[in-house]
Amino acid sequence: MAEKWVFIERPGFLGKLRDTVQRRWDVEYGQGNWRIAYQWADQVVSREIGIQLYEDGYYEFLKTNPATLDWLLSTASEIYDTAPSNVQAGLDYYIQETPNNHIHDVAIRRAVLRLGREFHGDHLVRVRSTDSEGAVLSPGRVPFHMPEMIVTEPINDYSGKGSWWQPLTIEDFYQRNKLLQARHDI
Repeated sequence: MAEKWVFIERPGFLGKLRDTVQRRWDVEYGQGNWRIAYQWADQVVSREIGIQLYEDGYYEFLKTNPATLDWLLSTASEIYDTAPSNVQAGLDYYIQETPNNHIHDVAIRRAVLRLGREFHGDHLVRVRSTDSEGAVLSPGRVPFHMPEMIVTEPINDYSGKGSWWQPLTIEDFYQRNKLLQARHDI
């Protein structure tokens, strides 16, 4: 018999509260009895598929913006989000050594690989904050390749900071389409 999952909420941005919120979900629903999934039209898809769609956003952006891709690859020896240690993740979304997720650096690396290219710059480039050299590649700025698929319903704001990203971007998809589900029998 297939597992049945029910919708709980749209958790939105967790930021540095990720571990605290997830521990609360462990208490509330039981460890292993909740999951993050993504809404895609009328379907609910796994977190893995949601992250693949996120990565596809970077792939499409870099493919259609060759000047940005060339700049990145000629400038950066590697990239990171919140800390230089993010480089340790390489191509693995599950290596998360900081209190908040850093998946867009992994998504960019994977998109570069899919495009048959590689970094050959001379220094580490941060690809997040508005004042960083690589801010143009922030997920809050890069448009999502299928903006019509972004959900418009309200999301929770666990961080208390409100949305830091622009509408119709990769981050907008990542936060708005994210779902918290719990096992049906809980």
